[in-house]
Amino acid sequence: MSGKVYLVGAGTGDEGLMTLRGLQCLKEADVIVYDRLASERPLDVTRKGAEKIYAGKFASHHTLKQEEINVLLAQKAQEGKVVVRLKGGDPFIFGRGGEEAEYLADQGIDFEVVPGVSSAYAVPAYAGIPVTQRGHTSTVAFITGHEDDTKDDSDIDWAHISTGVGTLVFLMGVRNLELIVKNLIEYGRPPETPVAVIRWGTTPQQQTIVGTLADIVDKVREAALTPPAITVVGEVVRLREKLNWFEKKPLFGKTILVTRARPQASQLVEKLSQRGAQVIEFPTIKIVPPSSFGEMDQAIQDMARYDWVIFSSVNGVESFFQRLRELGRDVRELKGIKIAVVGPKTREKIEDM
Repeated sequence: MSGKVYLVGAGTGDEGLMTLRGLQCLKEADVIVYDRLASERPLDVTRKGAEKIYAGKFASHHTLKQEEINVLLAQKAQEGKVVVRLKGGDPFIFGRGGEEAEYLADQGIDFEVVPGVSSAYAVPAYAGIPVTQRGHTSTVAFITGHEDDTKDDSDIDWAHISTGVGTLVFLMGVRNLELIVKNLIEYGRPPETPVAVIRWGTTPQQQTIVGTLADIVDKVREAALTPPAITVVGEVVRLREKLNWFEKKPLFGKTILVTRARPQASQLVEKLSQRGAQVIEFPTIKIVPPSSFGEMDQAIQDMARYDWVIFSSVNGVESFFQRLRELGRDVRELKGIKIAVVGPKTREKIEDM
């Protein structure tokens, strides 16, 4: 029985930009073959026992060659498994998803493409740069800044894009920035054209360097800016001064360590992230059931003898009522007993029970 391969776009570094369809595929997958992602948080939704295989690439370092990835996807599907090929951004925009789909089709493997939010437009948006805007430009081109090294000639029509396209977005082009700038000016783009280079876009580490074709190379070199980054060229870059929203969040640029137990940290992590912080989860406590319920069961058995029950934490409330249910009892056991709590969250939990 043949399985199926889902070519899923993970979106950009902000895990909130992952599509609902993509998350659903991850939840159902037997195998996940994933690239080097800006955030691996989407992997948290995978089911227990799912096989995760890292196939990331960066610069000249490849964990698996593309041909090996193609074969791996087909093999896992032929074993009858549901496979998710998780790729950053959109699998069909400089993601080699088309090559993988073509190989699967040749092998007779059933596949489905789940588009993702591409950094080509999401990253400029997070830097306050719309890639098109009435009154500025109605044309945009997405261009690889890192072509296939095995090609003899470039596929980029420099003469056309330099003068015939309003906004140019170069992906993966930081290392070739000097050559890109040289070609654009040589083929007619004015040196004073605005340029923005955005590193780690849509993440709390986002860094934006703004200049012109005449000085952007020096500015990027001075800032020691390294990949991953994209480059935006065009008059729309001027709008950043007014539309920059993400980098103005109150906690942008701050790194915050959260030491709460993981199940209880999610709400805090989400609130901090929404305010622009980079959050690192490092739980220093783990909530586990007691090795023996003897004392707790005896306390429940003797409940009628107590005047007060004091709950000092949310964990205490959850554990107590869970054990109460396991013993076939319910909240009526607390009839006539006064309840005290420590903290507003504990009170809310009691009220919800």
